[in-house]
Amino acid sequence: MTIKAAMTCFLTAATVVAALINQAQAESATPALSLELNGAQPSDKGCRLTFVVANNLGADLSKAAFEIALFNDAGVVDRLTVLDFKDLPAGKTKVTRFDLAGTDCSKLGRVLINSATECVGVEPSTCMRGLKTASKAGIAFGL
Repeated sequence: MTIKAAMTCFLTAATVVAALINQAQAESATPALSLELNGAQPSDKGCRLTFVVANNLGADLSKAAFEIALFNDAGVVDRLTVLDFKDLPAGKTKVTRFDLAGTDCSKLGRVLINSATECVGVEPSTCMRGLKTASKAGIAFGL
């Protein structure tokens, strides 16, 4: 390989790396409310869902609540309920648990966020528009 060809390869690689870094910085700068379904364990009451929530919207939320739909393992809606995450300070990550009475974790196939029923501290639509979801519980979770 000639020096000119090596320099061309190096410059191309450097340009690609710089573009990837810029994209990652732009994505991390985008205001978001991250909601991760982190676990689902049987409890005395039914099924305990554990969520990890990170408020990166740039403003404190004095109250955040979401209506969710619970689907069984056959894909049929079992019920609708509201989960109240209470206050979510800006820049803070918080772990919250909810016991869903009468719900069998082993038959829970999907959790769908229907809407933000309360989002106090920002424009109400911001909570849904900025919502990013993930699941580590082996249950489909999202919008």
